[in-house]
Amino acid sequence: MTTRRVFILQSVVGTGALASGMAMAAAPMVAETDANAKGLGYVADTTKADGKKFPKHTNEQKCSNCALFQGKAGDAAGPCPLFAGKQVAAGGWCSAYAKKA
Repeated sequence: MTTRRVFILQSVVGTGALASGMAMAAAPMVAETDANAKGLGYVADTTKADGKKFPKHTNEQKCSNCALFQGKAGDAAGPCPLFAGKQVAAGGWCSAYAKKA
């Protein structure tokens, strides 16, 4: 039997999770022309990174396997703390890339 208190707590937690998920889905993609993105050499496709400017870049380095990527495995895009309120492409790359442990 569910008590009123348990029901209310579950409702609050569920509503918060739903709102959080909706906010995540509504976040826009970071544009390569964004000043912060330009400064970090961000590209939505890792194969298009400037190899001359970033000689240590490899095509295996992608946002999806970066320690900063906050999306789930298999997501096409996800949040990154470097681009607050915006999402990066899972197949993207920037010079702040740090391999996940």
